[in-house]
Amino acid sequence: MRNPKVLAIGTAVPGHSLSQAEIKEFAASLFRSQLMQIDRLLPVFDNGCIKKRHIAKPLAWYGEKHSFTQANEQYVAEALKLAKAAAQEAIEWAGISPEKIGMVVFVSSTGIATPTLDARLIQDLGLSPYTSRVPIWGLGCAGGVSGLARAAELYGGGNYEAVLMISVELCSLTFQRDDFSKSNLVGTSIFADGAAAVVLSSDGEGPEIIGSCSMLFPDTEDMMGWDLIDSGFKVRFSGDIPSIIRNNLPDLLKQACQHWGVDPNEIVHYVVHPGGAKVLAAYADSLGIPDHCLQQGYEVLSANGNMSSCSVLFVLNEFLHDVPPSGDYGVMLALGPGFSSEQVLFRW
Repeated sequence: MRNPKVLAIGTAVPGHSLSQAEIKEFAASLFRSQLMQIDRLLPVFDNGCIKKRHIAKPLAWYGEKHSFTQANEQYVAEALKLAKAAAQEAIEWAGISPEKIGMVVFVSSTGIATPTLDARLIQDLGLSPYTSRVPIWGLGCAGGVSGLARAAELYGGGNYEAVLMISVELCSLTFQRDDFSKSNLVGTSIFADGAAAVVLSSDGEGPEIIGSCSMLFPDTEDMMGWDLIDSGFKVRFSGDIPSIIRNNLPDLLKQACQHWGVDPNEIVHYVVHPGGAKVLAAYADSLGIPDHCLQQGYEVLSANGNMSSCSVLFVLNEFLHDVPPSGDYGVMLALGPGFSSEQVLFRW
């Protein structure tokens, strides 16, 4: 087994950039007549440490009714553009020829396409027609860490010069115009759109992916996910997620370190999915992580909101720009539907 390294990361966001105040005003106008406790709930827009977000369509589009078919058509079109831009940037920074990429791992949870979008991307990026495809769907916010873990495992067990992992999420296109639930309002306050791509290879410099660890919480399927309704994906998530992190994450990390043969005290770096301000605070409280170790997570959350599986890769990109290599261990962490935990051990 060969341990790959992260040679390069590319990122992309849509062209419609909005301040959190603009989105709050828009949501208030839609929800006020139907959600009696709207004024009590609106501070969720102010307390989430988010300043702006990027979305696929102009704000007025979300005030109109759209069928699942219409929203999904927009997903396919926009996801292809963003994924291609992120992948091209990663390939360019990695300094490799596209023909050297032997596999594409494609991660998304916010739209549907068959064939999956990686089939089109292989052609648009100039990859070999013999490139292997591994689409991963439905892991939500955990998809970025899980996708990276699967890409590293497949690289280590295969005869590839390089593997390309792509994550793209158009969370805004899942917005349900007529869903006046608290969950939909909270989702509207944090979710956004983006794409990220990672080139993995053992031939080059970058953080080495050493191992991974997945954990599924029994009987927690209702905590996070989608309900499929006539108009598309209706968001479902529990307010108990921060408390679950606080109560369970120390043991999860301890068990992962035992699996890896690493002392938890050797973990120096933390690259975590910035699901929200409360989620980041729960990471810090439960693991005793110093504030400076979560700086990149807060910065990505502030500038981009929660882009589901993409966010943790944006954080990793910022981390690699800010933190010089020292040979220390680091952990990437994310939680998602299942309810599940995904962890990746790296050395940087």
